[in-house]
Amino acid sequence: MAKGAAGSTSADKVTIKKYANRRLYDTESSSYITLDKLAGMIRDGRDFEVVDAKTGEDITHQILTQIIVDEEARGQTMLPVNFLRQLIGMYGGKLEAQVPQYLEAAMEAFEQNQKAMAGVFTPSGFADLAKRNMAMFQEAGRAFTAGTKAAAPAGDSAEVAALKAQLAELQAKVDKLAK
Repeated sequence: MAKGAAGSTSADKVTIKKYANRRLYDTESSSYITLDKLAGMIRDGRDFEVVDAKTGEDITHQILTQIIVDEEARGQTMLPVNFLRQLIGMYGGKLEAQVPQYLEAAMEAFEQNQKAMAGVFTPSGFADLAKRNMAMFQEAGRAFTAGTKAAAPAGDSAEVAALKAQLAELQAKVDKLAK
């Protein structure tokens, strides 16, 4: 991997220095960058910290907040007004200390659900689901057909039991993803 000016590999945390003139300096590429570039780094999974060039203070939180404000100002609204009002209302409240941990856990759960759903909704996953649904509809159709026998053959009841088990398994997966 390429080494940057700071001597770190591109997989390491990049240090960004913010100067008094509000410019951001990427120590890895030895160049000035924009908030848009930082947003791109986040989307690419890159880790960075932003420090005040004069004091060395970690100001990553403020810079990330500024990126969100800029994205929202451009019309990329992800944060509903009601959510923002509730969040602002929690500042100074009894639960203020718990909110960051709760929001972080909620976002981690959301991310895990996204990954889990990505595996479920594949072309083969849909095909399997369609086959199972078709089999259940056919079985239900046989049950309501006027010419059906009073007792279904033993092979059919085993097939129905297998379909019920598959349906229960799918329901468990959906319930797990919904949590």
